[in-house]
Amino acid sequence: MSNYDLFVIGGGSAGLAAAKRAAKHGAKVALAEPAQLGGTCAARGCIPKKLMVYASEFAQQFEDAVGYGWSRSTAQFEWRSLITAIQQDIDRLDAIHAKSLEEAGIQLFRSEAAFVDTHTLVVGAQRITADKILIAVGGKAIKPKIPGIEHALISDQMFHLTQQPKHLAIVGGGYIGIEFAGIFRGLGSEITQIVREDCVLSSFDELIRTEVCKGMTQHGVRFLLETEVTKVKKTAAGVQLTLSNSGMIEADAVLFATGRVPNLKTLQLENADVNLDHKAIAVDQFSQTNQAHIYAVGDCTNRVQLTPIAIAEGRAFADSVFGHQPHKVRYTNIPSSVFGKPQAACVGLTEDAARQQYGNDQILVYCTMFKPLYHHLSGRDEHTSIKLIVNRQTDRVLGAHMVGEGAAEIIQMAAIAVTAELTKSAFDATLPLHPTTAEEFVTLHCTQMPGESIQPCWM
Repeated sequence: MSNYDLFVIGGGSAGLAAAKRAAKHGAKVALAEPAQLGGTCAARGCIPKKLMVYASEFAQQFEDAVGYGWSRSTAQFEWRSLITAIQQDIDRLDAIHAKSLEEAGIQLFRSEAAFVDTHTLVVGAQRITADKILIAVGGKAIKPKIPGIEHALISDQMFHLTQQPKHLAIVGGGYIGIEFAGIFRGLGSEITQIVREDCVLSSFDELIRTEVCKGMTQHGVRFLLETEVTKVKKTAAGVQLTLSNSGMIEADAVLFATGRVPNLKTLQLENADVNLDHKAIAVDQFSQTNQAHIYAVGDCTNRVQLTPIAIAEGRAFADSVFGHQPHKVRYTNIPSSVFGKPQAACVGLTEDAARQQYGNDQILVYCTMFKPLYHHLSGRDEHTSIKLIVNRQTDRVLGAHMVGEGAAEIIQMAAIAVTAELTKSAFDATLPLHPTTAEEFVTLHCTQMPGESIQPCWM
């Protein structure tokens, strides 16, 4: 006889969502998580990183205030105070999650879980069986195998540094690297960002790639493009990095933000004969593995690695298996954000993807670049860029992209329109809320012809 109807391995966003929804459907549920509840997002990613983003913005806000008649501030930043406050918030979230599991009648094991066979798990010192097993162990940061890599940091460690680096080198041009570059530059650190490609944010639209790189350079981030680190050496002052172009730089610390992989090492999946796909758990559209009673959701699978997707997958699994309401997660029109300096966000197709999918002559691009009203008095040379990608034949808006303050909040609303397959005419028919940055999305009239590079359309 099984101990539980469902045993969830992993207490991150996906695991928590699945466990609570399954319990709501009447299942007897247990969950194992050796670290803090909430997973990467709550303890080592989205939430603490966004708190750091907020902290990094105050110095510039103090400067902006002068243009609005406020006297110049003499406020000082204290690194330890920020780190302590963030850790306290992480602990608070952990306690909230633990209480919610208890209230839902879910048994919590603060231990790792590993497979003994297809139905049996070893959890701490106990052997446990379950009718259904859900793997939701998330992902982990990886570092390349180069000499001295043990002296490099990964993103998890950035929230526990005992002191702020005066000069931080960041390897990687994805959103994690960009966000930490913006954070530490805003807090006063010197930043050198080393990127293997010829641009940052290579999977994003050209507008975002170009304007984020330009804006961050303007904020003082030094980019070394088409460059790799081939060796890390520990020095008395910090680290010394040997570069692929025969150059060398020294910094107080180096962060490698070069990717993440599923966190499967301790699961002993071979004992359960669960199939993998490129080091990730292979699942079908209902999150089922090749073993009929074993499922997987979130960043440990061969699908999209994103917190809202993980939560949606967890709930869809529970509804389908225990609520007898089968449904699948939609993987199109997923909004994305990059909390750099400047901020960027998007939803839908990039211009290149739209042209490839529909044909070059079937795509209209509307774009604008302007100085937000806020900066008329701040004295800062900051601009916002907006881009809509439209199907010429159907008038449907295929993608929305923005670089500038408030981008993520604005694109979240634009995502509703793109998901609902609204047309450019529907955008045009929407009355603007004036004066706002968001109103530019419903007043766009500047078009970019096929093949043209992005040009500002001053309003």
